[in-house]
Amino acid sequence: MRVIKINEPCIGNEEIELVVNVLKSGILSNRNGSGPIVSSFERKFANYVQAKHAVAFCNGTAALHAALLSIGIKAGDEVIVPSFTFSATANAVVLAGAKPVFADIDENTYCITSESIQKVITRKTKAIIPVHLYGLPADLDPIIEIARKYDAYVIEDAAQAHGAIYKDKRIGCIGDLTCFSFYAGKNMTTGEGGIVTTKDEELYNNLRTIRSHGEEKPYWVTRLGHNYRMPELSAAIGLAQLDKLPSFLEKRRKNAKLLTEILGSLKKLILPIESEGRKHSWYLYTVRLKGANVAKRNKIVKKLREKGIEASVYYETPVHLLPFYEQEFGYKKGMYPECEKAARQVFSLPVHPKVSEEDIEYIGDTLKKVLKSELA
Repeated sequence: MRVIKINEPCIGNEEIELVVNVLKSGILSNRNGSGPIVSSFERKFANYVQAKHAVAFCNGTAALHAALLSIGIKAGDEVIVPSFTFSATANAVVLAGAKPVFADIDENTYCITSESIQKVITRKTKAIIPVHLYGLPADLDPIIEIARKYDAYVIEDAAQAHGAIYKDKRIGCIGDLTCFSFYAGKNMTTGEGGIVTTKDEELYNNLRTIRSHGEEKPYWVTRLGHNYRMPELSAAIGLAQLDKLPSFLEKRRKNAKLLTEILGSLKKLILPIESEGRKHSWYLYTVRLKGANVAKRNKIVKKLREKGIEASVYYETPVHLLPFYEQEFGYKKGMYPECEKAARQVFSLPVHPKVSEEDIEYIGDTLKKVLKSELA
């Protein structure tokens, strides 16, 4: 039985040819992280998102960590993050020495809200990290307004939002820093990889130093850094993928639209929305089972998987309820009700470019049958 995967990379001859060219060149890496292919990829990505600068990293978590270090995060600082996200968002804060302060989400968009931020922000807040979850941008304007009042930075977690748009601007040129991931299943990939975009010259220079052991020049360390460099081979894949990203996004949007048409009559499902002024990148098509508990939702997901549809749950446990964050920071159940409710009820369906129109029809029809059978 063929399995329709939740996400998978779309690799063609273009990526293979560019990788082979790098292998033949003999230049596989550069000690300061800016080899010829990496530099070319950085310029091309910055241009795509309309940012002044882009700095490539070995993965998306490294990009987040470096972004936090670039603004001078230290012990005693606080960083506001949504609890309904992948753990890397909060982990990067802890790794940088600060305290993650969680905030709740909007029940319709699953993104952090300015109202929830306002409730937890203090003079210790050094940064706010809105996550553009599933590919839908958070409402950035009010978040940035709050940050400016408290002299805090806005670091966007755009790991799932390549090509997304907020009020006619591409995600990547709005906040102080924007962090992308190029993991294999993302909207575009470098195998593993990440990038940070910024318009700030000082932050740009900080990022370049941080990704290569804190060296301003060979063996001259001026700040704490890491080996976070992106290899030339990864950047080569990224160059080809970036050319294809518009067509990838178009196919995702087409699949999402068709799936919405098929599922639109189901009263037991809340379908994903595209808020006014925000254009989704459709990394994931996430639905919500009305009134469901974990057992009921998981049963639906299990049935879909048995029928060859790799439905998945992002995320089964809000970050504040993960053992590390409960034990180390004292977070408890009930503190962020919208995050906890979403974690009980959502599941995601495949809409990536390798999913055909026939696949979408199969996914939609199968889900209808499963819901009728299990929720009758």
